[in-house]
Amino acid sequence: MVTTIIEVVITGLLMGGLYALIAVGLSLQYGVARILNISHGEFIMLGGLTTWSLYTALGVNPLLSLAICGPLAFALGFVIHRTLFKRLLDTAASPGVFESNSMLAAFGLMFIIQNVALIAWGSEIRGYSYLTTPVHFLGTLFGANRLLTFGMALLIGLVFYLFLNLTRTGKAIRAAAQDPTTAGLMGVNINHMLALCFGLGAAMAGVGGVLISMCYPVHGVMGLEYTVIAIIVVVLGGLGSIPGSFMGGFILGLVGSIVTFLEPGLALVAYYVIFILLLLIRPTGLLGR
Repeated sequence: MVTTIIEVVITGLLMGGLYALIAVGLSLQYGVARILNISHGEFIMLGGLTTWSLYTALGVNPLLSLAICGPLAFALGFVIHRTLFKRLLDTAASPGVFESNSMLAAFGLMFIIQNVALIAWGSEIRGYSYLTTPVHFLGTLFGANRLLTFGMALLIGLVFYLFLNLTRTGKAIRAAAQDPTTAGLMGVNINHMLALCFGLGAAMAGVGGVLISMCYPVHGVMGLEYTVIAIIVVVLGGLGSIPGSFMGGFILGLVGSIVTFLEPGLALVAYYVIFILLLLIRPTGLLGR
């Protein structure tokens, strides 16, 4: 019984690290650019399927794919914001109108990316075997790939947190999030910061897709599920809070692991229940202000 409990807890923490990483990108996109990016999960899907193609067709190590998919997702997100969302921002009558229009546009973007992926990769479930060597830990067995993805998620999250807090660009991003008008008066290029944040959010999603593909199968319609998970984690941890996203990711990972152990079919239902309770009891999240 003790071994089972340890296994469930560790499984939840390992999955929670990935949840936290993909939620950080969405938190940045909405917290700064004010875009509830419903297509966020599609960037995760693109990262996973691209990694699968590179590994199976060319033998590219998935760790190397991090350096390929991350920049590609950033470039795609940056261009999308400069061409689509900036136009919506310039023509919106108010911030509220922009948020509504951008969410509708993100819905359309989700279906466009999803259908392009289905044309390119088909609807089949794709997977590959990478670092599946079992590792003994506290009397349980885990694949080395899962431990690796957990460590990479923590490392990437830490680097990103330090970037936001220690670099000049990171301080400009935080200033744009707190008060874009005043930040603009202080010399911050707001339009560039917004596109940069959207691109960084897409990059985090692409990298998350690479890590997910190392452990789990990927397919062309997987994006929406991860978008929902990212939204719940962001609300749970607190909008715009990087530590909150990691805390929320770990909590949701533990809940999912426990529910999956008891009744696998109810995991997503449990996520929605948590989401609704948060909106009713503490809409600001654990670390939100």
